[in-house]
Amino acid sequence: MKPSSSPLLYQTISERLSQMIFQGTFRSGERVPSVRKLSEQFQVSISTILEAYRLLEDRGIIEARPQSGFYVRPRSWQPPAEPKVSDPPLTPSRVTVGDLVMQVIHAANDPDMVQFGTVVPAPELLPTRQLNRIMSVIGRRQPHKSNSYDFPPGNRSLRIQVAKRSIETGCTLTPEDLVTTCGSQEAISLCLRAVAKPGDIIAIESPTFYGILQAIEQFGMRALEIPTHPREGISLDALRFAIEHKKIKACLFVLNFNNPLGSGMPDENKKKLVSLLSEYNIPLIEDDIYGDLFFGAKRPKVAKAYDMEDRVLLCSSFSKTLAPGYRVGWTAPGKRYKEEIERLKFVSSVATATLPQMAIAEFLENGGYDHYLRKVRRIYADQIQRMTECITKNFPEGTKITRPQGGFVLWVELPGKIDSLFLHKRALKEKINIAPGPLFSPQQKYKNFIRINCGHLWSEKIERGLITLGRLAKT
Repeated sequence: MKPSSSPLLYQTISERLSQMIFQGTFRSGERVPSVRKLSEQFQVSISTILEAYRLLEDRGIIEARPQSGFYVRPRSWQPPAEPKVSDPPLTPSRVTVGDLVMQVIHAANDPDMVQFGTVVPAPELLPTRQLNRIMSVIGRRQPHKSNSYDFPPGNRSLRIQVAKRSIETGCTLTPEDLVTTCGSQEAISLCLRAVAKPGDIIAIESPTFYGILQAIEQFGMRALEIPTHPREGISLDALRFAIEHKKIKACLFVLNFNNPLGSGMPDENKKKLVSLLSEYNIPLIEDDIYGDLFFGAKRPKVAKAYDMEDRVLLCSSFSKTLAPGYRVGWTAPGKRYKEEIERLKFVSSVATATLPQMAIAEFLENGGYDHYLRKVRRIYADQIQRMTECITKNFPEGTKITRPQGGFVLWVELPGKIDSLFLHKRALKEKINIAPGPLFSPQQKYKNFIRINCGHLWSEKIERGLITLGRLAKT
């Protein structure tokens, strides 16, 4: 019999059930599976399931009824409808979002702002003290090494730890497969330059993160938006059609918890995606920056796990999970592109800062990362639900909201008459920073959408900001 006290086991089961309830699998007042049935399904002890159910009771999500079982607790609100699958035109376009992006970024520097606009985790959640302590020890223990260049491919200790963790993603990477970078943004930029040139067409999700659009804009490439489902990611049929009708040079996708949708492509679809791109000899740049922030029972695989021909260039960083200010990322570009990536890395920034790489490597090696991830995944899942509830109660009737499977952002569709750019300007006057929808499309679609960061801890300031934003949207 498995121990019932395992925090990973019962909390993981609890979070999985919480998401099923939140996404509508079990509705308000409906009975959830019996303890015995769930015990058999998860192949764990009855006491483990009871602990999971007690945790859900404490959070007010379910309630016990004598001699009847557990039921979803009635709520004063119901999650609204979700946005539909995007339907962008099959037209490659130049990208011109840079000026608008910088407005959002500049507002992020104002400490008085309610920060819904930039995707940054709450400083209070980050293990900053532990990392600072590690850096201090390393600085004293290895003063010369910690203050010297870590030329490409980068710090070996960090590459060893990233390679070890790759098993969880379905990959079998070695330290020699990896190149460290200054965050995921640099990794993406390096990979774009390695596989494409100015004027080439890059297929992207629609909507997609504006940092990806900025990279494409910077290198004079063109973006082609692919229809994307708010839960399951890009449409493979639409991608095939696009490939057959346009000269696509590369694809750049966030398959695990796309920003801003929070969508997660099923692993089986990732396998089909890799097969499709192999058929047409098209490389895939895969940004897995949110992959560790899953709300389900286990970490989703990456498309790289199905890559047998070195056509998937995997990128990630620790900016959204561990240390935004350290700017430490990495790429596993495969043997086909690694030499060029190393050359471009040296030309671009010479090397990634050494001491932050060493500190993160030691934090990973000591097991602190997994413990930390278990905590923040629970917090982010709870934040998503709290903010969804507040938006539902305070925003205009007809507002639609995504059901993220991981990460910490919400994509909110407002009634069609509302202009999110105008709302953004009005919100700034109220000291509220949001990311308007046109930022997430090269053709500046999604004029009645906004993205909301849920990474900050719930507080009166956050709640007041959402209530004010809802009032502005109604008037």
